[in-house]
Amino acid sequence: MTSFSRRSFVGTALLAAAACATTVSLAQAPISIKFSHVVAPDTPKGKGALRFKELAEQRTGGRVKVEVYPNSQLYKDKEEMEALQLGSVQMLAPSLAKFGPLGVKDFEVFDLPFLFKDDAAFRSITEGPLGAELFKKLEPKGIKGLAYWDNGFHQMSANKPLHKVDDFRGLKMRIQSSKVLDAEMRALGAIPQVMAFSELYQALQSGVVDGTEGVASNFYTQKVYEVQKYMTISNHGHLAYAVIVNKKFWDGLPADIRAALESAIKDSTTYANAIASTENIQALEKIKASGKTTVYTLTPAETAEWKKALAPVHKEMESRVGKATIDAAYKAASFVTAK
Repeated sequence: MTSFSRRSFVGTALLAAAACATTVSLAQAPISIKFSHVVAPDTPKGKGALRFKELAEQRTGGRVKVEVYPNSQLYKDKEEMEALQLGSVQMLAPSLAKFGPLGVKDFEVFDLPFLFKDDAAFRSITEGPLGAELFKKLEPKGIKGLAYWDNGFHQMSANKPLHKVDDFRGLKMRIQSSKVLDAEMRALGAIPQVMAFSELYQALQSGVVDGTEGVASNFYTQKVYEVQKYMTISNHGHLAYAVIVNKKFWDGLPADIRAALESAIKDSTTYANAIASTENIQALEKIKASGKTTVYTLTPAETAEWKKALAPVHKEMESRVGKATIDAAYKAASFVTAK
């Protein structure tokens, strides 16, 4: 073989080897999942997302790579759902009120005031037939529901004490987009202001809004307590998230990968739900210790007054949320109508 022929043969072999290596590399390229959410990584939801990443990558042997983007790094509140439907991001964990604007208004049943007396009442819905039925209603929108993540009870905050219903009169209160929450604030005499969570701190600091509702863990991690003088332990609402995925992406996954991810979701859900209560208690203690916010717990008489003022919201929302859905939630949560 001539020198030229040997060089040609070696060159061809190297090219073939490179092509083969490229083919193998492509075949072994991990499946990428972008998981976006709007809160801090050290909240129950943030920690749940990181636990899912850890378990998903471990149980797929590295065949899946999960990239978690907290604090609205990729998308603002209003943008993330569209991004999921378009496939720009594969997974989200939005609050349940986010499905109302998509036309799946039944999810707003979770926003009804004083619906849940405790965490067990909440989970009787999310872990029961109603929770599964609600997830099915997302599928025509190109979304598959994987799990519900609990984040505890809502409290109120403002730059004035909120003890009685009259204390709300005329206050501009930030809410997420939900007709139920809008009706709730109006029933209390407040002026609801829909605003992205990522804009809340600055809005409170500048006085664009006077107060808000939320859970203690979010109040602490987003430093809401630094720009609010008063916080009321009211337990009037319950914050929950749905872990969702782009349905086309999910259905296109290999069966073994999907099974591993289902297992990861199941265990990360158990983890996130288990820490929610503890994290909120710890956050509340840190808020109290800061001395920047006065924390007040409603008396039974004050709670009764709030419930009476907010009871009409349940009836008002029947035409929007659906009476059958509300009745099913009442039954599952053992709700007693306020008198």
